[in-house]
Amino acid sequence: MGSNMKLFLQYNLPKLFLLLLLMLTVSTAVAETKTLRLYTTTTVRDSGLAAKLIPAFEKQSGIFVEAHATGTGKALKAGRLGKADILFVHAPDSEKQFIKAGYGTQRITVMYNDFIIVGPPNDPAGIKPTKLVSAALKKINQQQNQFVSRGDDSGTHKKELSLWQSAGIAPFGLWYFEAGAGMKKALLIADQQHAYTLTDRSTWLANKHLFKLEILHEGDPELINTYSVISINPDKHPQTNMSAAKKFIQFVTKGEGRNIIASHKVAGEFLFKFNPW
Repeated sequence: MGSNMKLFLQYNLPKLFLLLLLMLTVSTAVAETKTLRLYTTTTVRDSGLAAKLIPAFEKQSGIFVEAHATGTGKALKAGRLGKADILFVHAPDSEKQFIKAGYGTQRITVMYNDFIIVGPPNDPAGIKPTKLVSAALKKINQQQNQFVSRGDDSGTHKKELSLWQSAGIAPFGLWYFEAGAGMKKALLIADQQHAYTLTDRSTWLANKHLFKLEILHEGDPELINTYSVISINPDKHPQTNMSAAKKFIQFVTKGEGRNIIASHKVAGEFLFKFNPW
């Protein structure tokens, strides 16, 4: 190696190293801006909606979606820890607390369906004639009929617990089984155990052909189930991809995603509706 080359490397190698490091950093930052970390509920996945929404958003925006389907409680925890850019969840009280604590910049309600109680066709607790969900739960409790709870801190689980509380019941005992699982798995367990369970209607419609269960209670206004998107606050977590989060919110509230939600149906039945308020 010539002396001129040695001198060149001696004085310029550190600069070249720094330039390479800068190029790698910029490349990584560009890649990160093209990724959206989405935490959504298992019901959005199990209803088949996520399989339509996510590819359409990726195609339109050029942004890769790193999707995680989990219970709302775990999704909110991911948001608090800065592991998400946006949440798609359905537990209004917990969501409002999340916003109040400063972890989210905005909460926008996107759509709704409702919860229903399904169970064995012979309806051993006799809940089908009841008009109020509290009356249905009291019958199940009084007769100690098998009931499967998701038991996973999901939006559905949170709703179930609030319904028991409103009915003045603290559920426990051999008749009350906590599955610690998503909605589809909880439905499977209820079917195997000839038990009752609370489910969102969309997951039920998308999977009812797999079970012998039937809808045995529905229609109480207490069973309305709303879904909202929440963008994570960059003041709490500076790495949050706010640009991608805003594009996703626009997509599901006013863009192509809204049309996908409106047209999403299974066996001829629409799974979600838009909020009338």
